This record gives sequence, C-alpha cells and structure tokens, in this order.
Amino acid sequence: MPAVLPGSVRTVRAWVRQVMGLPVSVHVRAVDPARRDIDDAVDALFADLERADAVFSLWRPDSELSRIRRGELAHAADTWLAEVRSLTERTAAATGGLFTTDLTGPDGTRGWDPTGIVKGWAVERAAAHLRGVPGIAFSINAGGDLVCGRGPAASLVDPHWRIGVEKPGTPGAFATVVTVTEGALATSGTAARGDHITDPRTGAPAAGGPTSVTVVGPDLTWVDVWATACFIEPQALAQAGPEWSAYRVANTTD
Repeated sequence: MPAVLPGSVRTVRAWVRQVMGLPVSVHVRAVDPARRDIDDAVDALFADLERADAVFSLWRPDSELSRIRRGELAHAADTWLAEVRSLTERTAAATGGLFTTDLTGPDGTRGWDPTGIVKGWAVERAAAHLRGVPGIAFSINAGGDLVCGRGPAASLVDPHWRIGVEKPGTPGAFATVVTVTEGALATSGTAARGDHITDPRTGAPAAGGPTSVTVVGPDLTWVDVWATACFIEPQALAQAGPEWSAYRVANTTD
C-alpha cells in the first residue's frame, strides 16, 4: 500500500441540516471521515446552532430574545445573551456605528436586534468542536458565509478550500475564487435578499454603493461585520485601525 503523503488526503464527508432558517453544510476531510469522534463533533456543532436559534431568533415567538422584547422576561437566563450584547457594543465601536443592532424587528417594534451578527458568531463558536478533532480539515457553509480550519495533527489532509464568490444576478458564475485554509469569508449584498441592509446614518436602505462586498479574515463573526460595514461605506475597513490588518476586502461587485 503506498504511503499517504502530507497534504494529499482529500476524502470528504458532508452533512447538511436546516438550522437558524438556512441550510448549514459541514464538509470534513480525513483519512477516515466515518470516525465516531467526527460524528460527535458535528452533532455538537449543530446542537450549538440550535441553541443559538432558540435564544436569539426573533422569528420564533418562544425564543428568549422574543420574550424579553415582549416584556415577559425581566432578565436573560441564557449567558449567551450577555456575551452577544458585549460583542455588539464592540462591533458598533469598531465600525464607527456602521454595524448597528438597534433595529426594528419582524414584530414591528424597535429594540436590540443582534440577529445580523448571531449567525457568524454562532458558527464561529460552534466550529471549536471541529478544531479539537485530530487529523481533519473542515469547511462550514452557513447560507454562503464560510469558516474553514483544521484540527491538531492534520498534516496528511489537504487544508485548502477553494471558495467561489458568486457573481450577483448571474447564478453559477463566479466573480472571484478565494482559497482559505484557516479563516473565514462572508459576503454582504442585495442580490439574494434585496435592500435589507440599513445605513444607520440615514435610517434608510444603504444605497449608491456596491452590489456586494466579500471580506476574508481570521474570524467569521468579524468578516461578517466588516462585509456589512463595507457595503454601507466601502472605505470602512481601509480606514479601520491596524488591529484589523488581518481582514481584507476580497471582492467588490458594482
């Protein structure tokens, strides 16, 4: 039997589940992708996403956040609410207020709505379950936003994931292709969901800028934040401080 060369294993196993209102797919490369510890990590990952949906979804009347907004709960029971509240304060400060969570929810009431950040935060957090599994490389796709990484002792597995950034309005055509080994990619735009991004400076849908912006960097939470900020203000990331130098705009489509 020939030796397995470092970086040569591309055998992939995939899981797809509907959670947080969108399809989430997990792809894992390993010499033996049917291992039980891989299954357990994927199950734990999806369990975290289900918990995030149960806590934060404003489309679920029984979620903890929905009940708080209706005044049915005086205090948050789940510690994740405080964690995300602190995070949204940091995102507002980092982006000069371009990324805001003071929004009108689906019930028509205005208040703290972190749903624009929860997907990236929850997927990045849940990816820790796979980062602890030895001998694997993985990619998680949550509605077009991706996080890629690998576990310890994964030298035999090809860690590179080629990600096609779809050209808005042209299904199946790519504006660019980005290779990610360990990190994340997110796109903000109007092609899929229309004018859903509000410019907090005007209170109106963001207008006059690009059709889509794709950002890559180390953490899905923050690439998602910066993609939104750069959709509203294309120079937002370029004008950010040196602490954000690991993040970059990978594609802008006018």
